Amino acid sequence: MKFLVDAQLPLRLARFLQNAGYDAIHPRDLPQENATPDSALNAVSRQEKRVLITKDADFVESFLLKTEPYKLLLVSTGNIKNDDLENLFQQNLGQIIELWERHSYIEISRNTLIIHQ
Repeated sequence: MKFLVDAQLPLRLARFLQNAGYDAIHPRDLPQENATPDSALNAVSRQEKRVLITKDADFVESFLLKTEPYKLLLVSTGNIKNDDLENLFQQNLGQIIELWERHSYIEISRNTLIIHQ
């Protein structure tokens, strides 16, 4: 499984996913770093078949209208401490990975995973 963590989420999340054994990048790993436009993130996601992890509703609209990015994980926790975000992913990562086999758009809140059809 490959991930692309959007710029408004911490670099630490990408590193957590790497340490968990997954191929994960953050815009800071790209040439334009955090100035990488959404269109370029969508292109990387499609070309490299990366799940885009974001809080940005613009990606939801793009996914629903154009199926871009490749797959989408929407983080709908509101403001959350980095430690709490990492714990949330640690607790749910196994289930999230399993869900990607059958789904393309998943949302994670503080309390639940939501599968969008």
